[in-house]
Amino acid sequence: MLTNFITVAGQVLTLFILMGAGFALRKLGRLPNDGLKAMSFLVLNIAAPCIIINSLQIERSAETLGEMGITALVSVVYFALAFTVTLPLYRKYAHDTRIVMRFGTLYSNLGFMGFPLIAAALGQDALRHAAIVLVVFSVILWTFGISIIGSESGKSAFSWRLALVNPGTIGFAVGIVLFGFAIRLPWPVGNAVTHIAELNTPLAMIVIGGQMADADVFSLFRDKSLYKVSVMRLIVLPALLALLLLPFKLPPLIFSSCVILFGTPCAGITSIMSQRFNRDTTTAARLITMTTLFSVLTLPVLAAIVKLL
Repeated sequence: MLTNFITVAGQVLTLFILMGAGFALRKLGRLPNDGLKAMSFLVLNIAAPCIIINSLQIERSAETLGEMGITALVSVVYFALAFTVTLPLYRKYAHDTRIVMRFGTLYSNLGFMGFPLIAAALGQDALRHAAIVLVVFSVILWTFGISIIGSESGKSAFSWRLALVNPGTIGFAVGIVLFGFAIRLPWPVGNAVTHIAELNTPLAMIVIGGQMADADVFSLFRDKSLYKVSVMRLIVLPALLALLLLPFKLPPLIFSSCVILFGTPCAGITSIMSQRFNRDTTTAARLITMTTLFSVLTLPVLAAIVKLL
């Protein structure tokens, strides 16, 4: 276990060094808001779909299809579990703050933190499972999730268009068609898709580091509400999912991928949604920063334990 921990810790440390680059660039004034927005757009709308397409450029088989179905089912089970566990929490807080805390607890940073970590800790083969998780995440986010954070906001929260047409589902639609018909992209196109997908890790980490530079990091540690969400997001929910899945003896790559992905920090979209629906944006930004900071400790432990199990 110690070897696993050291290996994963080194991989996570690499990601945080990239975040440090973004942090430094932001503090030095070399990474303006427009730059952050452009990089975020590139990661979410270009690199993430390319990761999904690239991860599905594999040989079709009944075993692969079955594993993809299992991964999708595990993802749905996680969200049902997470919603049930978090429903009674945070009731003493103001309505807008409570909604942001619940949303941040439910949704993890799959694309920005999850994909790079999965690739580093489990290898490229695990990315096809991460792609399935991202698709389920996208659909639930734009249906159930947006209904939570947009309720009583005076705006139309739910949108079938956003639920069915978003970067995750578009990338999956393209990838699954190619996969289903056993179509391999011509090598120049395939190489281009691979290179774009590889942008995800460095750009995502630099963006997160830049966002963290805007937060008053030291004041975070005086806010008790942030600790509650951090414990639920980084420890309790992935641990409960792992315990729930253990008796079913799932393929190791599915088990490891799902538990690690759902143990990542609060999703960056928490802040975006809070802004859109006039929620507590300050709490949203602080949650993302706090859970990201703590994840440098929790993710290596979680990944090492999961690999051991």
